[in-house]
Amino acid sequence: MNTPGSALLAPSPAATKYDLMYFLKGAAAGGICCSITHGALTPVDVVKTRVQLDPVKYNKGLVGGFKQIIGEEGAMALTTGLGATAFGYFIQGWFKFGGVEFFKINAVQTLGEEKAWANKTSIYLASAACAETIADVFLCPLEAVRIRAVSDPEFCDGLADGFGKILKAEGVGGFYAGFVPILAKQVPYTMAKFAVQGDVADRIYNQIGKQPSELSSNMNLGVSLSSGVVAGVAAAIISHPADTLLSKVNKAGAGGTGSMAKRLMTIASETGIVSLCTVGLLPRCVMIGTLTAGQFGIFDTVMNALGASKFHFHNPNE
Repeated sequence: MNTPGSALLAPSPAATKYDLMYFLKGAAAGGICCSITHGALTPVDVVKTRVQLDPVKYNKGLVGGFKQIIGEEGAMALTTGLGATAFGYFIQGWFKFGGVEFFKINAVQTLGEEKAWANKTSIYLASAACAETIADVFLCPLEAVRIRAVSDPEFCDGLADGFGKILKAEGVGGFYAGFVPILAKQVPYTMAKFAVQGDVADRIYNQIGKQPSELSSNMNLGVSLSSGVVAGVAAAIISHPADTLLSKVNKAGAGGTGSMAKRLMTIASETGIVSLCTVGLLPRCVMIGTLTAGQFGIFDTVMNALGASKFHFHNPNE
């Protein structure tokens, strides 16, 4: 007898390895890995966001920021925005990881293995950009609630309350005040994340001299974690200026009045390019390096548990 979720748990037939069910499993694994990792790192994200929003007050680094927030507001302040973070990044992970799998596999099927192997970095970049853009349409409203709650702990009593207050005060447009900077942050971040992780993983497999299918699940997990750390740090550095702008533009009154472009330019001018690139960068590298490694590790683990074999580029000449 079929039970809810039984189709998702069933392995895909060999003849249709990359069918609709494979992509649904990839999306589910992506949602789970992003929700768990972003949710677990909410305390780090709270400190990082506070540093970006008020660097004068929070000027004692990552550890000092933890102590300062706990001392002033209590330990529970570090969980501010947890609901919006966990739910928002499940949705984002669903479309991001599922979308990357969908776009890259269809690109390979269209181009053929030989041409796809020669252009795998371009395929990673294009697939990640397309998937992230779609994901951000759904993430942006939840990120707006999270940042507003972190910047003002008295703003709301949970995700639903935050949605209601923004909708009443600013309308639907209030949820997308940070859409341009979130694209500017997330799209380059995701492009770097998947391209670097794929390249580093391929280099590790080349050094080992074996294909992923020839290694144990634990060995493949180790490759995912190692390559994920490198990819996370690279992605954090690339996307940090836009991340700072996103945090600031969602703060009430930030950038004055006028169009979004004018507000962003005002914030950038007031903050300065050096501060945009460096303030809060260390905690962000720690957060994103850990988070990205965890994401790829959990993604691979969940995919295996769901009976799906993750797609890897293959050199047809070997």
